[in-house]
Amino acid sequence: MQKLKPYLRWFILGGTLFFIAKTLRDHWQEVASIRVGAEAWGYLAIALAITLLAHIWTGWVWGWILAGLNYPVSGVWSSRVYLQTNIAKYLPGNVWHFYGRAWAAKAVGIPLEIASLSVLLEPLLMAAAALIVALVSSPSDYKSLQLLGLGVVLVAVHPRSLNPAIQLVSRLKKPKTTVDLDRKAENPAPTVPPIQHYPFLPLLGELGFLGLRGVGFCFTVLTLSAIAWDQVPLLLGAFSVAWLLGLIIPGAPGGIGVFEATAIALLDNHFPPAMVVSAVALYRLVSLLAELAGAGLAWYGRRMLQP
Repeated sequence: MQKLKPYLRWFILGGTLFFIAKTLRDHWQEVASIRVGAEAWGYLAIALAITLLAHIWTGWVWGWILAGLNYPVSGVWSSRVYLQTNIAKYLPGNVWHFYGRAWAAKAVGIPLEIASLSVLLEPLLMAAAALIVALVSSPSDYKSLQLLGLGVVLVAVHPRSLNPAIQLVSRLKKPKTTVDLDRKAENPAPTVPPIQHYPFLPLLGELGFLGLRGVGFCFTVLTLSAIAWDQVPLLLGAFSVAWLLGLIIPGAPGGIGVFEATAIALLDNHFPPAMVVSAVALYRLVSLLAELAGAGLAWYGRRMLQP
């Protein structure tokens, strides 16, 4: 499996890009005929602002996750670190943003196992939030599969599941030699307190994150075409599923390709294909600009706070 993993990533990325390219080729003339009016630019600015707000908010929620693990931090700090590291998810491997957050947390005195657990819990809670939004937003032929996935995630983030995992990691880090044991006795490592409460508040926070991202996507669609109120749940549900698959499927840093292909497939029968292709491409640009703006704001804020 380790030998096949790199090829699997390239296969997934190549397949999704081929699907997108074929759809774009089939509807190229319709895409080229789309025009963005003056009012539409206002919708696009709103989409950018809401998407940036979503990233700032989920950085604050990461602080709630650390607080739930008995290591409270400032929401300003957690949002700044989140924004600074988030852009690293587009690097090959799609894990460098997690490394950045874990080591930033360790630098302020949080045990590495707790910091690592916090960056593991974050995507799990995001996945649960995406499944909840998808379940309540629009009808689907995969309700049972979505419910099963949601149940697995909700059980995985329960303290009865997390505390044994933390204790196992702590035991694995214990020294095994006599010299190490003497050093351990002289400088005992801080014990990791057990988690007492289910992460309801961070889960609600991630629901807010997915809601903001979905609203940003809806405003991006409004840039290209008018939408009725009864189409909003469909857009939110399709966005949540596409975003979730972009999160969990390997081989696509930042979900590039997977998100676009899934959104096109889910919305193709409900909206003009050319508009769907243009909307998902435009939303990718909005998302990238929001993440770059967030990283710039975090960098500028850190410079301002330095003496």
